[in-house]
Amino acid sequence: MPSFSRLGNDLYSGRRGIDVMRTRRTWYLVALLVVGVSVVLLLTRGLNAGIEFRGGSEFRISDVATTEQAPAEAAVRSVVPTGEPPRISTVGDDAVRVQTEQLTEQQTDAVADALAQGYGVSRANVTDSFVGPSWGRDVTTNALTGLGIFIVLVTVVLALYFRTWKMSVAALVALVHDVVITAGVYSLSGFEVTPATVIGFLTILGYSLYDTVVVFDKLRENTEHVLSSSSRTFAEAANLAVNQTLVRSINTSVVALLPVASILFIGALLLGAGTLRDISLALFVGILAGTYSSVFLAPPLYVQLREREPDIARQRERVLARRSGAAVPTTGSTPAVAAGAAATSAEGGGGGTSTAVLERPSGARAARGPSGGQRSQPRRPGGRRR
Repeated sequence: MPSFSRLGNDLYSGRRGIDVMRTRRTWYLVALLVVGVSVVLLLTRGLNAGIEFRGGSEFRISDVATTEQAPAEAAVRSVVPTGEPPRISTVGDDAVRVQTEQLTEQQTDAVADALAQGYGVSRANVTDSFVGPSWGRDVTTNALTGLGIFIVLVTVVLALYFRTWKMSVAALVALVHDVVITAGVYSLSGFEVTPATVIGFLTILGYSLYDTVVVFDKLRENTEHVLSSSSRTFAEAANLAVNQTLVRSINTSVVALLPVASILFIGALLLGAGTLRDISLALFVGILAGTYSSVFLAPPLYVQLREREPDIARQRERVLARRSGAAVPTTGSTPAVAAGAAATSAEGGGGGTSTAVLERPSGARAARGPSGGQRSQPRRPGGRRR
């Protein structure tokens, strides 16, 4: 079993690798299924928007002996018998957070007194805060505006850097893939979407874009002179670039996931830190989705867009014709190779637009060199040989 470093060397040199371009429909299907499930979850379950987006009142009870939700539920219902049910969560080992709909000042004081009595703490251990609906709308608008500006800047920068809009399109598809999947996981898990979550979304977009740009930069390097090459097609050169950066993408993702996983599973789930949980889940899911999209989604999509160009198509036909033509004289060639060679020869002979490059048989030379024995002699003007 080769080591990981040996595998990386083999991938970089092309001795082995994953044929991402040939199997791109499989990678497209996987991405489409996950994105489809995420969209269904978003449409049916929706997102659990935090109080910063929807507005309302929040109470925090500290130094409690128990973190059960029953006292909080009873305290809120004693003051507000109808309306939306309160959202109750545990913060750490001795604190409880209660979020309700918008309450009046009298209702807020009454709920705080009932919470203190229900958990058996003093009134000073219950703090309350209020977020108005207008402020929540402003936060939502600013978050969407920031996301839109980010996407526009990414499109412009990629188009200028790589000198082609097709890389921008492929990168944007990868970014949408990452955001939709991350949002779907939030919908499935029920985690609150807070301003910290929005920060996490923007962070994973930057990380995914960084990984995609690295792959694209290597892809551009490998395909810079591909039109004058007769050994590799554009797709094969791009596939080599993906395999050459595959180990690097895996290593970078693993190194990034280790601290994020520590924050998510230790800091958030065990310690109950809400802000850490909100941002760490977005980072954890986004890094995984970004690694997949930067390797198996964006490069194949870019290659598929480029293969429609006439120059790329002609270069591919030239490479394939050269390969099939070289295999014609081989007696042990497979039926598929022979059929491809025959089709190429027929195409070249019928229209005269493409020519199969064949190697000249060594025994078919009419004139031999000094060591070959006979060679043709020039004729005299009278018709006799010298």
